Amino acid sequence: MRARTFTESGRRAQIVTAAIEVIAEGGFAKASFSRIAKRAGLSSTGMISYHFAGKDDLLAACVAEIEQVMRAFMEPRIDAAEGHVGQLRAYIESNVAMVGEHPAEVRALIDLVKNAGSRSEAVNGRLTLFEQHFRTGQKAGAFRPFDTRAVALAFTAGLDAVVATAAAEQTGPAELARLGRELADLYVRAAAPETKGER
Repeated sequence: MRARTFTESGRRAQIVTAAIEVIAEGGFAKASFSRIAKRAGLSSTGMISYHFAGKDDLLAACVAEIEQVMRAFMEPRIDAAEGHVGQLRAYIESNVAMVGEHPAEVRALIDLVKNAGSRSEAVNGRLTLFEQHFRTGQKAGAFRPFDTRAVALAFTAGLDAVVATAAAEQTGPAELARLGRELADLYVRAAAPETKGER
């Protein structure tokens, strides 16, 4: 398989960006090649077909690009946090903050996962990520004893609901920061070790 030229890679990236924007605005169902070509400034849909085997191939490239954007935004914040509680807080707050920093990518990913059945490693892998984080945190004494699977399911569902609602309502940065803090506070309190008065 031949390597792509710099120009070809740039054109692919241009098409993927346009597709993400079209999906974010009108949803997967309305993301036709003609709409994407128009957004990308292409004279015809032939250039899309040249670079992608079909719509599924293009959508997979969109999901991969969104995941890369998410990692670039969230991972430095999570890595900078100290301890299990700090990293849990950083994950939640940065995930909610993504809505304001990268609104098109967030709205597109929500629509793709919901309506196109696209499998996102960043989304689907969070359940395992939370479970592992809770298990290691319990061993370190940072979290109380609980069923890590059940709590991970509850946490990811709640986080998804906040992110989806904020994206749909186009919530502003200040409110997103407040929502992120509130949700992180709730999750941290729920996972915190038991105090003597709770027994």
